[in-house]
Amino acid sequence: MIDPATLPYRPNVGAVLFNAEGLVWIGRRQSHPTQEAAPGGWQLPQGGIDANEDPRRAVLRELAEEIGTDKAEIIGEHPDWLSYDLPAEAIGVALGGKYRGQRQRWFALRFTGVDVDINLFAEEHPEFDAWRWAELAELPGLAVDFKRAIYAELVTSFARFAR
Repeated sequence: MIDPATLPYRPNVGAVLFNAEGLVWIGRRQSHPTQEAAPGGWQLPQGGIDANEDPRRAVLRELAEEIGTDKAEIIGEHPDWLSYDLPAEAIGVALGGKYRGQRQRWFALRFTGVDVDINLFAEEHPEFDAWRWAELAELPGLAVDFKRAIYAELVTSFARFAR
């Protein structure tokens, strides 16, 4: 059994992408395709920060990889790194088995494209199989349990960008 306290947090960035109406982009994870509105089935784009990569560059790269477009501009940044721990059953399995969770830098971005610019299948192994625009306040209720506190913090921190 792996002791989670001995594992580091994976450096990560997250994107809260707002459209012109102040709605937020959310995607349904491939691992939850039959749970249309089930908690945990939906999440914001996020991903690892490469060695020596600036988080601001990383968030745009992750958008391009996960939703097929980087047509966005950074309009805000959460002032702190936010962390979450994986649930016990995911320790040693998720994130390559090397991390206890993720330490994340979150950004608010304004989408500068149009909906058809979003292509979930631009990469060989897509993260999401569906997407939609949602109210910012919906996020915590759609997240997996271990990410809810972070999503609630983002609702408060980025409320000024919502409609």
